[in-house]
Amino acid sequence: MSDEQNQEQRQPSEEELRERIEEQLREVRVQDVLLESVVSLINLSARRIAKEDERDLEQARVGIEAVRSVVGLLDDEPAKQVRSALSEIQMLYAKHAGGELVEDGSAGDAPPAGAETPPREATKGRPSRLWTPPGSTPPR
Repeated sequence: MSDEQNQEQRQPSEEELRERIEEQLREVRVQDVLLESVVSLINLSARRIAKEDERDLEQARVGIEAVRSVVGLLDDEPAKQVRSALSEIQMLYAKHAGGELVEDGSAGDAPPAGAETPPREATKGRPSRLWTPPGSTPPR
């Protein structure tokens, strides 16, 4: 065997692997990772609705809400596709949940328009732990 063939067959060293990983991390964008996560949530939510032996509407609802909360952070074109898929999943959810999810994706037993929404138990009496950029109005 020639030295070239030996070079091709040898495994990369730990240092070479670290360098490759570092290079990949330098190139990845948060939006790319977010999109991958959103696609996983959409697929899992659809599965939790559609497969009878795995049906878990509460898990599907959590997935739907998670996607709804971050879709605005995606780039325009992927966001359009995600919104389309999300709409389909919401319709599927509504079909199986007996209409518990209304058009905007919220629960059907939401308070009437104009009614003040009580704070969630987890943050009641405490400020939100949600990070907001400097100069913006913090959530109530």
